[in-house]
Amino acid sequence: MVQNIFKGLGIALITPFKEDGSVDYEALIRLVDYQLSNGADFFCILATTGETPTLSAGEKLKIKDTVVDYVQGRVPILMGCGGYNTAAIVDELHTGDFRGIDGILSICPYYNKPSQEGLYQHFKAISAATSLPIVLYNVPGRTGVNMQAATTVRLAKDCSNIVAIKEASGNLEQVDEIIKNKPRDFDVISGDDALTFPMVSCGAVGVISVIGNALPKEFSKMIRLQMRGEYDPARKIHHRFTDLFSLLFVDGNPAGVKAMLSEMGFIQNVLRLPLVPMRIKNIQRMSEILKELKI
Repeated sequence: MVQNIFKGLGIALITPFKEDGSVDYEALIRLVDYQLSNGADFFCILATTGETPTLSAGEKLKIKDTVVDYVQGRVPILMGCGGYNTAAIVDELHTGDFRGIDGILSICPYYNKPSQEGLYQHFKAISAATSLPIVLYNVPGRTGVNMQAATTVRLAKDCSNIVAIKEASGNLEQVDEIIKNKPRDFDVISGDDALTFPMVSCGAVGVISVIGNALPKEFSKMIRLQMRGEYDPARKIHHRFTDLFSLLFVDGNPAGVKAMLSEMGFIQNVLRLPLVPMRIKNIQRMSEILKELKI
């Protein structure tokens, strides 16, 4: 089985925009540099937090090349490649430019709510279409369908290049069932910042994080402490950020983390429709919390 290299703190990288709505590539490089310097173990690009559905094909390619060229192999890069049209994803895997990409993150098909057998066949076809490592992404709150633990374990056993799952079901019982029954070389990665502490405690190997865009040093420290079995200091970091975790998503993702990064001076607080910036009252509350945390 292919080994999973996506462990520790993964950054679900945002796409910064200028005031006119164009991609701010200079800000993107600044962010990547900041995250590399403060504990990022890998990047996840062109996924949900990157507002990928609003990007053109040319913008996606330039973002990919910008990150790959700047990272220069210092950490692995995971790239989003998924959807609800299996044949189109297979074609993209055959014809797309994956230079510098170390693996793909593939979301459960959304909107059309396939059965568990449909999910299995979908990901089996994707697995057969590429030699790249695949990280599954289960986020039923967005897709409308939950991939059950038995289906995840079945894929892990049957497809050698499916190496991990980003679990964002919010169901710790399901997470525990996957970890209990999975093959030895298959990993679970948290897809929820607020649940990263309990998930790593259960055996997850890291997180693909939204808050890590802004606070990589603090969040990576929590994970490293847990990996060393130092749960008390890790728990203290987790509890420091409890209020921020809930506030980050109250106006949708990535509105919260973009507001935070704007408050920190990294980017313009600009999103592309249908997403809009965080409400003023929530930005004010976030600013207060950041000051309390001395960030």
